[in-house]
Amino acid sequence: MRTLATTGDRMACTRTCSRILGLSLGSAALFAAGANLALLFPNWDVTYLRRGLIGRHAMLGSGLWGGGLMVFAAATLISSMGWRAGCFSKSGPCRNMLAALLSSGLALLGALVCFLTSGVALKDGPFCMFDVSSLNQTQAWTYGYPFKDLPNRNYLYDRSLWSSVCLEPSEAVVWHVSFFSTLLCISLLQLLLGVIHFINSLLGLLCSLCEKQ
Repeated sequence: MRTLATTGDRMACTRTCSRILGLSLGSAALFAAGANLALLFPNWDVTYLRRGLIGRHAMLGSGLWGGGLMVFAAATLISSMGWRAGCFSKSGPCRNMLAALLSSGLALLGALVCFLTSGVALKDGPFCMFDVSSLNQTQAWTYGYPFKDLPNRNYLYDRSLWSSVCLEPSEAVVWHVSFFSTLLCISLLQLLLGVIHFINSLLGLLCSLCEKQ
């Protein structure tokens, strides 16, 4: 009897953990989507999006569909498992494990895509208008990635470049670094929560099998 009670307590603990993980992943997904949306409107100005002057990393929208939609879908599934709602109200261990694998895989894939995209975006730097007169000896401005092939200098550590290279949008580097760093941290948290959910589900499966014996 004591063994059954202990197993039941562990099952209740894994369900509680699933509820917390689902809520945490869902909240993180909303923040990721918000950060990616902000990147589409530099300085909250819609003009750049209308003119097609948004960098490819932001336009890829990995924070919207990866760290956002995919992780949110996984969070909904995890929460349903925790609350035993819908088809999980009387589901067996095999169905729960299948759902756990699906939700974990969905969350990890979405978070990984967002993490990699954010890392590359921080490495390449912002998409902005800059002066190319040093290249052709005539004063000219163009849109591109001025920090991508900058020799011997890393703009992330040299803040003197932040206001001297990008001419438009104003504060382009600050906007780019702030929100892509936010996406990087959020996606890293989502990866961690996804791994925890998989381990928690595995423990729940073992406990449910012990409960039936």
